[in-house]
Amino acid sequence: MENSVTVVEDGLGDAISFFEEFWMEIVTFFSPHILVPRIVISIVIVIVALVIRKIIVRMINKAASRSKKMTPVMASLMRKTISALITLFAAIAVIQTFGINLTPILAGLGITGVILGFALQETISSFFSGVLLAVNNPFRIGDYVLIDTVEGTVVAIDLMCVTLATSDNKKITMNNKTVWASTIINYSDVDKRRVDLTVSIAYSSDMSKVRPLIYSLLRSYPEVLPDPDITIEVSSINDSALNLIVRPWTKPDDYWAVLWRFYGEIIPLLNNNGIEVVYKKVNVDVISSPGQ
Repeated sequence: MENSVTVVEDGLGDAISFFEEFWMEIVTFFSPHILVPRIVISIVIVIVALVIRKIIVRMINKAASRSKKMTPVMASLMRKTISALITLFAAIAVIQTFGINLTPILAGLGITGVILGFALQETISSFFSGVLLAVNNPFRIGDYVLIDTVEGTVVAIDLMCVTLATSDNKKITMNNKTVWASTIINYSDVDKRRVDLTVSIAYSSDMSKVRPLIYSLLRSYPEVLPDPDITIEVSSINDSALNLIVRPWTKPDDYWAVLWRFYGEIIPLLNNNGIEVVYKKVNVDVISSPGQ
């Protein structure tokens, strides 16, 4: 009986001692001569962090405006990364100022990070693909590109997706993982672009007459560049026609204007000069038998 009473008394003594120590820590933590300096130091840390972040962001913006190699996506990535790091370091400094043990918090964040990593695999993959796109810079806003089978003008780029505007005014959003894994053809990131045109003419056509007509027509277009010269050659011989390949060079922005204008003017030009333009047709000959 006496042993039981002794155990109970020891347990109560330990509990009372624990709560006394805990209470003293709370009192000490919130005592004015300790709490006020900690708050002041924390405010100073936050202000210094904000000033440093503002200065660095301003430097990045200036560098992005002056450099052709730094794209808006790359500048955005640098701003967000540096802002996140400065915020993280400031938060750790403030927490340590109040004497809080970060070990349990970091352990909890590690477990949470593993769980979120499995749940957000696609999102994380798109994010890092966006980083690779920003570093490699295969296209810019305003470029006309072909990504896999999707073709259009780039209207927006961020770290998660790329937005294209098609020629028929459709808005297509593609995640960066798909973009990075696809073949990208940039039609705008060059100083000149070749326009591939085809014309089908009859076998009886005089090539010495056809070539000058096509050449003079294209040379009348101000959009067609003088160098390289225009190529006009027979590309194939079909059952009923000679197929000509016509290749002028233009600036990327003038590509469609030259293509549409040529196809709108070439047929009347050749017909007016006695050149037959061949197209698919079926001739039906009706033979009447005697007595009908």
